[in-house]
Amino acid sequence: MTAQNCSVATDFTFLGLSDRRHLQQELFVLFLLVYGITVVASVGMILLIKVDPRLHTPMYHFLSNLSFCDVCYSSAVSPKMLADLLSEHKRIPFDLCAMQMYFWGTFADVECLMLAVMAYDHYVAICNPLLYTVSMSRRLCTQLISVVYVEGLVDSAIHTCCTFCLSFCSSDAINHFFCDFRALLALSSSDTPINGIMLFISSSCVMGTSIITVLLSYSYIIGRCKAFSMCASHLTAVAIFHGLPLFMYFRPSSIVIPMLNPLIYSLRNKDVKVAIKKVISTKLCSE
Repeated sequence: MTAQNCSVATDFTFLGLSDRRHLQQELFVLFLLVYGITVVASVGMILLIKVDPRLHTPMYHFLSNLSFCDVCYSSAVSPKMLADLLSEHKRIPFDLCAMQMYFWGTFADVECLMLAVMAYDHYVAICNPLLYTVSMSRRLCTQLISVVYVEGLVDSAIHTCCTFCLSFCSSDAINHFFCDFRALLALSSSDTPINGIMLFISSSCVMGTSIITVLLSYSYIIGRCKAFSMCASHLTAVAIFHGLPLFMYFRPSSIVIPMLNPLIYSLRNKDVKVAIKKVISTKLCSE
């Protein structure tokens, strides 16, 4: 009888951020603005790096991939969340929930590891500038990016498949505003200790690799009395990415982090600001 009831349930219901109608409308405006800024700023960064030859370096190639990841990371959650804020029935089918979980998990991993790759790139650029073009060859950059994406795709696929092999008989109400791994594990009527342990180990490995790589890279930079201020924007992005979730359990941070990355890098990066001025001046002259 239980199996039959489980087979009938074909979707989940989000409890969302709030059940107050006026607050939902205010949140819709706020997060629509945040999502809009994220997409415009990230796509703008990608196009800027593409059109300016001076930015065709490994450092900005990684930054372009980080911006692409920001768009995908926020787009996995934001559109559905915004629609739910204006809807009375916050439901999502099983298959769409699985897709949302998969893509969100993929790009969360990719962004985390991409920050580590960028930290290593900064270390090579600052501590070994004469060998930078040789050390960070196009082939190595492609390999690093490929490894990051493959890890994200495989890791998220494993957790998504394991999560949706569980039974959800007791309730279909997710205490979240999107299909998060932990929220689904808490909802499941199956035994989930193994899933929880797998998720903890995987998350610890990904975040640990990122944090350790960043700390080692910048410790070498500081140890050699190099220009640490050159990496301040990247270190700020790393601190925000790893710091916000500790306080917010990946809730609004899933929306806020992608918006901050392009703003941080553009405001603190001289080459990016010069490229922006060049594009603007070229546009004005053409008119």
